[in-house]
Amino acid sequence: MFNKICIIGVGLIGGSIALAARKKKLCSDIVGFGRREDKKNLDLAQAKGIIDHHYFDIKSAVQGADCVVIATPVGVIEDIFIQLKDYWSDSAVYSDVGSTKVNVVEAAEKAFGFVPENFVPTHPIAGAEQSGAEAAIDSLFDKKRLIITPTLETSQQSLLKIQQFWEMLGASISIMDVEHHDHVLAATSHLPHILAFSLVDLLGKKDEKNEIFKFAAGGFKDFTRIASSDPSMWRDICLANKNEITQLIQQLQNELEKISKMLENDESQMLFDTFDNARKARQRFLNLFEQ
Repeated sequence: MFNKICIIGVGLIGGSIALAARKKKLCSDIVGFGRREDKKNLDLAQAKGIIDHHYFDIKSAVQGADCVVIATPVGVIEDIFIQLKDYWSDSAVYSDVGSTKVNVVEAAEKAFGFVPENFVPTHPIAGAEQSGAEAAIDSLFDKKRLIITPTLETSQQSLLKIQQFWEMLGASISIMDVEHHDHVLAATSHLPHILAFSLVDLLGKKDEKNEIFKFAAGGFKDFTRIASSDPSMWRDICLANKNEITQLIQQLQNELEKISKMLENDESQMLFDTFDNARKARQRFLNLFEQ
């Protein structure tokens, strides 16, 4: 499908894209680009056969590439666009995998003065708590959702090429606009991460924390699993989507206040109804995966 794919940021997602593309025989050559501080990770990625070569010079990395995937944290994507600007090729297709999309499009507009028609923003709904090339697996995107958020400038040819690429990687494609993406993901991904981080932070500061964690059951482990995620990556994501997230935090605070009053007033039935409604809503969510 491609002659050369350049992965900018060979971490969990970028490395998994490379492995999946290699497994599916979607390209002849895969190269990685990163900072010199990333040398150990890039050396590992090359040693494991995730990439064929790696570069610290972006000009060399993208030379001859007909597909460039930006898989860096969203906080540095504007800098990546600026570095790419002088070497942007009209004959290649470019994409990203950021968990926020409004800021990605804004970063492109700042760097280029417009959004290039051969840039197709995407977001794979897949991941793990681990990070780095060592965590990459070739099946990460199998039967996972991939959201494409084309802009008004995105060419149909580029959109179809990226859609076909991800479908061949095993993903199920959804298309939505950038604002709607950030609204939805704030609720389903960004807020849950904040809840997990804040709960563990709260409990970790208590004097009896060792006993709290010692006697925590499986439910605590399941709920807080995502608190093991990369804090720098999630800091960038939350800051990039802060407007959507802060609205949800306020709504959640209101819900917690209602529950607090139910407890104070021994409102057993209202408490039961709240829990029961939540249980039914979660079951509807689980049913979606069985369709």
